[in-house]
Amino acid sequence: MATLAPIASRRQAVAWRPLLAEDLAYVAALEAQIHAVPWTLGNFRDALAAGNCALVGEREGRIVAFGVLMLAPGEAQVLNVSVVPDQRRAGLGRELLRRLLAVARAGGAEQCFLEVRVSNSAAIALYESEGFRPVARREGYYPATANAPKEDALVLRGDLAGDAVDR
Repeated sequence: MATLAPIASRRQAVAWRPLLAEDLAYVAALEAQIHAVPWTLGNFRDALAAGNCALVGEREGRIVAFGVLMLAPGEAQVLNVSVVPDQRRAGLGRELLRRLLAVARAGGAEQCFLEVRVSNSAAIALYESEGFRPVARREGYYPATANAPKEDALVLRGDLAGDAVDR
C-alpha cells in the first residue's frame, strides 16, 4: 500500500513541462501502477507522435503527475490525467486539469470532453467542481480486469467558451 510522502516534500513546488520522449518509459511504468487498464508505452508514444499536448509535473526531480490532451477544431478531449498515489489530495490533479484546459482554450477549443469510470467518485467530483457536466454514459467502455468486471464510462463536457470551466 502506498504511503503519503512526507509533508515537506508535498509542499515543494511542482515544475510543469512537456512530456519528452525520454520520459515515456518512466511515465508508462507509473501508468501501470496507477490504472487498472493502463496506457501502454506505445499509447504514450502515439500521443506524442500525433502532436497531442502531453504534460508532466515534477517535484524534486521526480514525475508526480502527467496528462494528455487532444485538440480538434473547436474542441478538445482530455485523454489522461494521472497523479502518483503518494502525491494525491494535494491539488495536483486540479492544477494539471487547469493547465490542459488552458492549452485547449489557447488552441481555440470551445468545449472539452473526457471519459471517467463511473466508480471514480473523486475524479468525477474534481471534474464537476471545474464545471464539467455529464452528457452521456458509455456502457462497458472499460474492459474487465482480473479484479473487476467491465465498467461504464461517464462522458463529461466542459464549456470552454463561457465561464463554466474558466477558472
